[in-house]
Amino acid sequence: TASVAMPDRVGQDAQRTVRGPEQQDSGPSSSGRLSPMIPANDGQPPESGPVPALAASNLWKRFGGMTAVAGIQLSVPAGSFFGLVGPNGAGKTTALSMMTGLLRPDAGTVWINGADVWLDPVPVKAAIGVLPEGLRLFDRLSGPELLSYLGRLRGLDRAVIGERSRELLAVLDLAAAGRTLIVDYSTGMRKKIALAAALLHNPRVLFLDEPFEGVDPVAAQTIRGVLDAYTRSGSTVIFSSHVLELVEGMCDRVAVMSRGQILASGPIGQIKAGRSLQEAFLAIVGARPDEGSGRLSWLGRSFGGSW
Repeated sequence: TASVAMPDRVGQDAQRTVRGPEQQDSGPSSSGRLSPMIPANDGQPPESGPVPALAASNLWKRFGGMTAVAGIQLSVPAGSFFGLVGPNGAGKTTALSMMTGLLRPDAGTVWINGADVWLDPVPVKAAIGVLPEGLRLFDRLSGPELLSYLGRLRGLDRAVIGERSRELLAVLDLAAAGRTLIVDYSTGMRKKIALAAALLHNPRVLFLDEPFEGVDPVAAQTIRGVLDAYTRSGSTVIFSSHVLELVEGMCDRVAVMSRGQILASGPIGQIKAGRSLQEAFLAIVGARPDEGSGRLSWLGRSFGGSW
């Protein structure tokens, strides 16, 4: 089991970053609206000082003629609770998939704790836990059977698997499910067993893609408690969401993504700048708070016929 130490956060002041495709070293062009350039961390692992949990440099991905991720730069200090926010279709899932080795980028490099995700995948995948959106589980297994199977794939000792499984199932309120098959789990229960699977090997960095989507408030509170305890130990959580209130209440750092670009990244207080996160987000992506209010003027005014 890898040991976990509380990182030194000195010198990790984040900066806003706005980059368009023509400002990158390589990659396809984009016809999307571009914002002015603001100096930013270049995504390279630092030569001195603490190594970031995640660093991404000039990351690109296209699907046919559509650019999903356009040369993003990102650096996440170890020990952060980091939120990646953006509207639907911003490229969050594609970016996280490339960062975790699930999707090969067209260009760019990703490092996890200083190791290249694509050149040195074995130590990287041993050090991360991943809960991707729409994860398919072995749903003809029970929760304990799934954790036992995945633990053995990870090379963990049987006794360690048993002890950790019991603790995770108890903390995530799944112990009572007993031998119930995962196919019969509720949405919240499936999210929690997937989180248990991602945490079983004690990763240093945990990636979660929309972990609270479809989860009821009780299950969400349980998951939040587990993640808070995890980051207090010095480990790192990186998760995507479009629920800004959730990110605002949980994260100490945030990046705003839109149209395949990282428009801003840094401590959440710096990004908010005295506003709510939603107000800051709308300003950064260029949306008006009242957008849409003047349209559909006919709606609700009168009915075209009788019921």
